[in-house]
Amino acid sequence: MAKVTMIGKGNMGQAIGDVFKQGGNQVTYLGHDDAVTDLGDIVVLAVPYPAAISIAKANQAALAHKVVVDITNPLNYETWDELVVPADGSAAAEIAALLPASQVVKAFNTTFAATLQSRKVGTATTTVLAASDSDTAKQQLATALTDSGVVFVDAGSLKRAREMESIGFLQMTLAANEKIGWTGGFGLMK
Repeated sequence: MAKVTMIGKGNMGQAIGDVFKQGGNQVTYLGHDDAVTDLGDIVVLAVPYPAAISIAKANQAALAHKVVVDITNPLNYETWDELVVPADGSAAAEIAALLPASQVVKAFNTTFAATLQSRKVGTATTTVLAASDSDTAKQQLATALTDSGVVFVDAGSLKRAREMESIGFLQMTLAANEKIGWTGGFGLMK
C-alpha cells in the first residue's frame, strides 16, 4: 500500500484518487492553496500547469525525495491552439528542473476524468502512460496502480513527456470541438 497525496480536488484529482483507492492505497487530498505538509510517498499534482509550477517552486523541500506525478497538459487556454512550453521541452521537464531532489513522473495526462472513473475508453481498459527518468519511481507508481482497474504502461524516459503532452493536447482539443466526447479518447490495444 502506498500513501498518496493528491494536490487538487477537482474532477481529475477525484478520479485519480479513486483509482489509487481501488488499488488499495491510502489517499489524502490537499487544495492547490493548502499548506503542503504530511505528504505521502507519491504526490500527484492534479492542478493546471501554472499552479503545478507555482507549487513546485514554493515546495521544493517538502517535495524532496517524493515521487511527484505531473498530470498537466500545458495548453494555452486563451487560444486552445498551442502548448505554452518550448517545442523541445515539456511541463514535466520544467517541473523536474524545479524539483531536482524529487523523482518526477509524467502520467494521467492522456486520460480524461470520465475514462478514469469508468476505467474504459470505448471497450478498452483505460491506459495510464508513465514517463520518467527514474525506473524506481515508475515501478512505485505501477505497484500502486495494481488492482486499480487501469493498465499501466511504461512510456520510457521523461523525454517522452513531450509526446504525451502533445497527445493530451490533441485529445483535449478534439473533445472541446465536439469531435469526441469527454468520455472518449485514445486507448492502447495489444
